[in-house]
Amino acid sequence: MEPNEPQSADHENTDTPSAAPADEIVEALKEPDSVAGGMSKISSSQPKQVPRRMTAEEYRRLLDRKIRRMYPWSVLLFLAACASTWFVGGPVYSAGVMGILLAHELGHYFQALRYNVPASPPMFIPMPFLMLGTMGAVIVQGAGFANRKALFDIAISGPLAGLVFAIPIAWWGIQDSTVTTIDPAQGSIIFGDPLILKWMYQARHGILAANQEVVLNPLLFAGWVGIFITALNLMPIGQLDGGHILYTLIGRKAHWIAYSVVGSAIVWMVTTRDFSFILMIGLLYAFGLKHPPTADDTVSLGVVRTVLGWLALGFVLIGFTPIPITAQQADPDAVTSSLESMIDSNPSIIPMRPMTDTDKPR
Repeated sequence: MEPNEPQSADHENTDTPSAAPADEIVEALKEPDSVAGGMSKISSSQPKQVPRRMTAEEYRRLLDRKIRRMYPWSVLLFLAACASTWFVGGPVYSAGVMGILLAHELGHYFQALRYNVPASPPMFIPMPFLMLGTMGAVIVQGAGFANRKALFDIAISGPLAGLVFAIPIAWWGIQDSTVTTIDPAQGSIIFGDPLILKWMYQARHGILAANQEVVLNPLLFAGWVGIFITALNLMPIGQLDGGHILYTLIGRKAHWIAYSVVGSAIVWMVTTRDFSFILMIGLLYAFGLKHPPTADDTVSLGVVRTVLGWLALGFVLIGFTPIPITAQQADPDAVTSSLESMIDSNPSIIPMRPMTDTDKPR
């Protein structure tokens, strides 16, 4: 995920950052106010001055200072995310998932350096009490510097770099995976499998029965997380990678698609009573569903980038699952059936029942 810094209302639709507002503006000197009759007034000989606006060079220096202050925090958050993923899944899972996420974020970061676009280092989000151990990372990009082609390259490089690691890691994990039969009499945690993983399972284990699941070992779990987060980031909404890509492909029409996707997600959550994505939608609203204009929306993408962009957005269809994690409760009927089977196979097992008055010793 790679949000742009917000622009001011005055500068919202300009093509260059030359008129960017300053955070640290020196207030214009004014004559001291004279007080008479409880009212203050400003001398008419000294007109009130308007705060000066930054030049492009000053704005760039300001962003560079902010970015330099972020580097120590970036390192600390990366280490914290390594610790939290180690805590929930062990060292193999931590190495796999952090490698995928780091590749994703560095894909964005190096492309930003290539186009001389100010961008923060990756800021990872550790979540030791979340089953995944992390919520990924974010890079903050200076607004008004990237044109249409630069923004496309920056946005798409992250998902492609992440998938270069995620898919082989998942396939490597599948080689050592086992298949288990789900027992409805026992509670279990089931991870939803996107199409691309189902195809990979079938290539390794053949067609699975309806009650069979592949057991996620640490490496396969890391690949599952990498594929899922990449597909989630490619959703065509606002400041997500998919939102950047879609805006560079079709311009302002992308806003209506973003509204439609978010609206459909809300309807789906209400209908299914599954609010797994409520935090994600809240963050998307906070960053904004509309995509701001680039420094130059008229720059051509060319045929290769256009095809690659639509293919990347299409990955959502095979990499995303709307029900990523399901907690399956034990089926009471299945528990009863299992107990009866045990009794039939071993008559010495006597089922317990409440004691009645006739059972009490006299």
